[in-house]
Amino acid sequence: MELVFKLVALAVYFAGMIGIGLYAFRRTKGGEDYMLGGRQLHPFVAALSAGASDMSGWLLMGLPGALYLGGMVEAWIAIGLTIGAGLNWIFVAPRLRLYTQIAGNAITVPSFFGNRLHDRSNVLRIAAGLIILVFFTFYVSSGMVAGGVFFQSMFGGPYLTGMLLVGGVTILYTLFGGFLGASYTDVVQGLIMVVSLLVVPITAMFVVGGPAEMFASVREVDPSFGSLVSGGTWVGILSALAWGLGYFGQPHISVRFMALRSSRDVRYGTIVGMSWMILCVTGAVFTAMAGLAYFQQNQDRQITDAENGESVFLDLAQLLFHPLIAGFLLAAVLAAIMSTVSSQLIVTSSALVEDFIGGVGVKLTESAKLWGGRIGVLVVSVVAVLLALDPNSSVLALVAFAWAGFGSAFGPIVLLSLFWRRLTVAGAAVGMVAGAGVAFVWGQFEPDVSWGLFADQHLYEIIPGFAICLVLAVVVSLITPQPPATAMEEFDEVLDSLATREDGGLKAQGRASAR
Repeated sequence: MELVFKLVALAVYFAGMIGIGLYAFRRTKGGEDYMLGGRQLHPFVAALSAGASDMSGWLLMGLPGALYLGGMVEAWIAIGLTIGAGLNWIFVAPRLRLYTQIAGNAITVPSFFGNRLHDRSNVLRIAAGLIILVFFTFYVSSGMVAGGVFFQSMFGGPYLTGMLLVGGVTILYTLFGGFLGASYTDVVQGLIMVVSLLVVPITAMFVVGGPAEMFASVREVDPSFGSLVSGGTWVGILSALAWGLGYFGQPHISVRFMALRSSRDVRYGTIVGMSWMILCVTGAVFTAMAGLAYFQQNQDRQITDAENGESVFLDLAQLLFHPLIAGFLLAAVLAAIMSTVSSQLIVTSSALVEDFIGGVGVKLTESAKLWGGRIGVLVVSVVAVLLALDPNSSVLALVAFAWAGFGSAFGPIVLLSLFWRRLTVAGAAVGMVAGAGVAFVWGQFEPDVSWGLFADQHLYEIIPGFAICLVLAVVVSLITPQPPATAMEEFDEVLDSLATREDGGLKAQGRASAR
């Protein structure tokens, strides 16, 4: 009977996601709607969508598990991500929303690079589109693998059935609903995640006797749990903090900024987005603490994943709640996985249609872009499903690398595009390729460990990758001819519009139609 209640909750959740996708389908009329929601995204939707599509299952399983086993020293990644997300909202979001409209009404990150720098060769669009297509295809596949493994462990069903079910529902609402479908479902999924990360630890805290008893039990298990440095190294802490650098280059987050109704919505979005993130991260910390206290006080019960601790949230949800409620709480993990997959599908499809087909000079009507986007989602999904047929597929190892790869390849270029008028096509291209290459080599071969550069501690590859991209982009831009006068004028127009709090829409539309 317990399994029936869980399956009922799962069925209700899946039906809700499909229903939202069908609602978004009715509001999607053309290519820009499908890929960017017609730039009419409410800041509340944008904020929750950015957060939900960013965090994935790491927030509910990886972070609580790391804290459960290692203590607060493992919180440096969360601290770095929170700082990075805040800086991204404050400094990048308003300029990116405004600049993408002024620079030829760009609707993807690669097309923004090309339009911003007036790249007539389309080298930047094609290179950036290729990076997105390759890494996000594997990233999507890893999400489907995670969904299959979750279904198998929580419901006892076959891996393949779970993978196809989770992947199929996600593909369905993304295929029809497009960007709006992904964004609206992200809102519901984000709310499920934050509610679950508050309800589970608060309930567990009172079950173990309240905050004082919880802290006492945690100290009994691990006296150094609350230390941010115990058991850590300076290389490890620096590497964890550096995860925050990745935010500036994540395409599935950047498009949420681009889709806002105007740059004036950013302040509202920042408040909502950062509040959501702080609540979720705090909930993850208290989930680990409540889990430690619960299993210390109830030693006849054991955490399912004793090796990694990643089941602490799942175990508490099932031990403390009625199976029907537990089913909805467990849906939070699926929500985290599916929200990330759907966002990545849209960005990958957009890169395929807008940047590859558009990059070679093929002009598509709005209707052709709409259906091209849907075909793109389907193609990428099929490849991702084929890769995910093996639950032990090595694509799972690419998740952390993909974050570093995008952060290294795109992060410095996004920042320089928005804040430095002297950036050139050559500088951006060399920096982008070098950043991705360094991140790949450093992550795969770990020369810092092999050569003993950091006392045999591995430095996260985003640090050298980001630094190399930034330095080369600046140096190459300074030794190559300066950008066209029109690029300089657009940069100044963005500054003027920010100063007067206007979005420059009329001029942007005129340039977009001219191009």
